Amino acid sequence: MTENVTWSPATAGIQLSSNEVHIWRAYLDVDPTVQERLSAVLSLGEQERGTRFALARDRNRFAVARAILRQLLGSYLGEPPQDVLLETPAHGKPTLTATSRIPSLRFNLSHSHGFALFAFCFEHEVGIDVEKIRPEVAFEGIENQFFSPKEQTELDTLPPELRPEGFFLCWTRKEAYIKAKGEGLHIPLNSFDVSLTPGKAEVLHSSDEERWRLYSLHPERGFVGALVAEGHNLRLQFWEWRGSNSLQST
Repeated sequence: MTENVTWSPATAGIQLSSNEVHIWRAYLDVDPTVQERLSAVLSLGEQERGTRFALARDRNRFAVARAILRQLLGSYLGEPPQDVLLETPAHGKPTLTATSRIPSLRFNLSHSHGFALFAFCFEHEVGIDVEKIRPEVAFEGIENQFFSPKEQTELDTLPPELRPEGFFLCWTRKEAYIKAKGEGLHIPLNSFDVSLTPGKAEVLHSSDEERWRLYSLHPERGFVGALVAEGHNLRLQFWEWRGSNSLQST
């Protein structure tokens, strides 16, 4: 588990080594002037996608999350964020195009209620997910449709006060695994198991579990997250994005 980690502020010259995963956290509700500067780096396709959200709040958060992703990718690639070439295959996991200067850079992002996590790694596939703990959702019976029988049993054994966290631990771990594999909902959510008891080690049981390492994340009070990375000898580093100019000199 990755509790009590230090989230370091961005500094010039951050380097991503081949045996590392960089995890970034960011807050998406920014000042209008910052949002305007960030939105300027979005592609036309990203701008069009943003218009599909009914609420202005959701449109703004989507735009800021994608702009931060571009800024971070640009920092690792050594190019302006607006020049980063992205594509989204059929299953929906964004990737760099094959013509990118460093096509081996893998990444993933997730955001929930104005809070975002980003993961970056060379060569190894990664998937990341974050959710705000919402007690009302944890008691709606969603687990009967999407959790495996083993996960449902484990959730049922939790005391009521731990059930919301357990529910979202399970949800984020399953989502991170699916996103790492890049196959979307072609993988039935009840076809593999993850552990979900708060305070206990995170465990993944799947047909290819030897390929992956599951990490539980506690990135902010009231939120839980998960990272699934390909390989077992990776070192995690934690960073915090604090403004549109925070990586300008990298």
